[in-house]
Amino acid sequence: MKSRIHLLVIISAFAAVASVVAFAPRGSRGQTRTSSRKPPVKSTVLTEATKPQSASAAAAQNQLLRNELTWTFGGKQQRGWYLYDELLAQTLDTDHAPATDDFAEAVSKWQKRRGLGNSGVLDQNSWMAMVSQWQGNRLKNRASATPDQLVTAPPSDFYDPSRAAELRQVERATYDAYLKMIAAATADLKLSANQKYLKIISAFRSREYQDMLRSKSPNAGSAGLAVNNSPHFTGRALDLYVGGDPVDTKDANRAIQVNTPAYKWLVRNAERFGFRPYFYEPWHWEYVK
Repeated sequence: MKSRIHLLVIISAFAAVASVVAFAPRGSRGQTRTSSRKPPVKSTVLTEATKPQSASAAAAQNQLLRNELTWTFGGKQQRGWYLYDELLAQTLDTDHAPATDDFAEAVSKWQKRRGLGNSGVLDQNSWMAMVSQWQGNRLKNRASATPDQLVTAPPSDFYDPSRAAELRQVERATYDAYLKMIAAATADLKLSANQKYLKIISAFRSREYQDMLRSKSPNAGSAGLAVNNSPHFTGRALDLYVGGDPVDTKDANRAIQVNTPAYKWLVRNAERFGFRPYFYEPWHWEYVK
C-alpha cells in the first residue's frame, strides 16, 4: 500500500513539473510576443525616379531625356541636356555616350553619392542636382577687384585686339594662370598664332560697363548677364573664344561651341590651372583658386 501511495506522489510531482515547463519562457524562440517582439521597421518606398532600373531601361530613358527634358534656368525654358554631354562625361568620369548602358551606370554611381537613389536616369530631379553641383563649383567671392589687383593684358591676348585698354584688364593671378593654360593648350591643340581660339573676349567689367551691356541686351536674363553679382566684377572671370558666335546663347550656336576641340580641351584640362566653367555659357570660365 505504501508503495502505491509513494508511486502516486511521484507521478503527481512529475505532472506538475511538466505543466510548469510547458508555460515557462523558452528562450528567444519561445518568448511571448508581447515581451520580445521588436516594432516593425518601416520599408523604404522608392519613387519611379529613384528606383534602380536595368541599365538598358535607364539608357533608353536617357536617350529620350537628352533631347526632350524640359527645365528652366535663369528665367528661360530649356529643352534637353544634349548641350552638356562633354561636361557630363567629365563629371561622371565616363567616356561612354549618353544612350549607353555604361553611361547609365555612371549616372547611377553619381546619384548614390548625391543621395538621389540609383535609377541611372538623368531625369528632372537628378539633372537639377547636376546643375546645382556645377553652379556650386563656381567662384564664390564676387567682390569687385581693386585697381591694384588688375593688370592690363596686351591686345594680342584678346579676340578683338582693338579693345580699349580699360577693357583688357584681368586680375593678376588669373592672368598668370591663363598664360600657363594657353601655353599648354597651344601645344596640345597645335594652335597657330593667327587663330582666335581661346583668346580673351571679355575679362574685368565695371558695374557701369555691365549695365551698358544689359541695356543693349534687355532680354538676356540673369542666366546671360548677371545684374548685381557678375563674376566679371572680380576680374577673375574670362570669356574665351571657343568657336561659333563668341557669346551667343542660342542653342544652335552653343551646339557648335561645345563640339570644338578648344572647348573639349578646356573641359578636360582647365581645372588643372584653376579654372572652372559656367555650364550654361561654353565660353565663360572662372579662376577659383
